Amino acid sequence: MQKKLIAEFLGTFWLVFGGCGSAIFAAAFPSLGIGFLGVAFAFGLTVLTMAYAVGGVSGGHFNPAVSVGLTVAGRLPASQLVPYIVAQVIGAIVAAAVLYLIASGKADFQLSAGFAANGYGEHSPGGYPLVSALVAEIVLTLFFLIVILGSTSSRVPAGFAPIAIGLSLTLIHLISIPITNTSVNPARSTGQALFVGGWALQQLWLFWVAPIVGGALGGLIWKLVDDRD
Repeated sequence: MQKKLIAEFLGTFWLVFGGCGSAIFAAAFPSLGIGFLGVAFAFGLTVLTMAYAVGGVSGGHFNPAVSVGLTVAGRLPASQLVPYIVAQVIGAIVAAAVLYLIASGKADFQLSAGFAANGYGEHSPGGYPLVSALVAEIVLTLFFLIVILGSTSSRVPAGFAPIAIGLSLTLIHLISIPITNTSVNPARSTGQALFVGGWALQQLWLFWVAPIVGGALGGLIWKLVDDRD
């Protein structure tokens, strides 16, 4: 169990450091910014790479909503759910702390720029309201779980799941960065919100509730589709 929790810590750290780091440092870099497309691929690549690196140890969740969905689907023992979530949240917070340490070294650094935090309303990149954010996060997390459960099914050739999962997360970001800055992951949202504070902490509840509801629904729907895994 200790090895599983270390793997979840490392995987979530890499997801936040790589994904949020790309948004903070590279998305709008003068003349050479990677933009939304680059950030979307960065998040997908973090999951793909760490799923191959440590997925064989812990299952490669790196996300409390994924752990909830896998528990609902019967893939993760309920007794392991809370320890998994704790490891994931700690990994995200440590990654956010390292990002802050790096970013704050620049003279014009300002947390008010967002620090890749998730938000809705005036804090949504596209100005989308609470209801839009809630629906998007639930639906996208739901389908993320279906992809995860399907691609890791015993009926699918082994070894390809990280590719499908990583590309799925890329697609999710391509859809929803303008809506919420894309969460679908309560741990990822928590780490950034703790450093931004204020509005980010006030809106953090949505980025726990919506992904967990979506993850649980995804697990339930998968059991209806294929309950023999």
